[in-house]
Amino acid sequence: MSHRSSEHYIGACHCGAIRFEIETDFPELTMCDCSICKKKNALMVKVHETKFKLLQGQDSLTEYRFHTNTATHCFCKVCGIYTFHRKRVTPDHLGINVFCLEGFQADGIPIRQAVGAAMS
Repeated sequence: MSHRSSEHYIGACHCGAIRFEIETDFPELTMCDCSICKKKNALMVKVHETKFKLLQGQDSLTEYRFHTNTATHCFCKVCGIYTFHRKRVTPDHLGINVFCLEGFQADGIPIRQAVGAAMS
């Protein structure tokens, strides 16, 4: 069950080179225990690719892949901030770093601990 109505949010990396828009009702937030997510310590919301739009910064994005090389983790080449990633298990969805969203407050949204470290 959703805790908010579906809304549009603008997100950006720290330097502003990358800007994007998402639409979500924040049914939950996710933390993952895989090796990269633990190190980047991001809190994410899952959105379908049709609810994501890159507004600027394609040339400032850099990708990192590891293990099965399926998930694509995107970072800003300028400031290094993790902005989003294309998910491994559901490749038509993106995990969005909610700390990049303008005016976002996580209060009252359930946080699910994803078990990524145990994935083969």
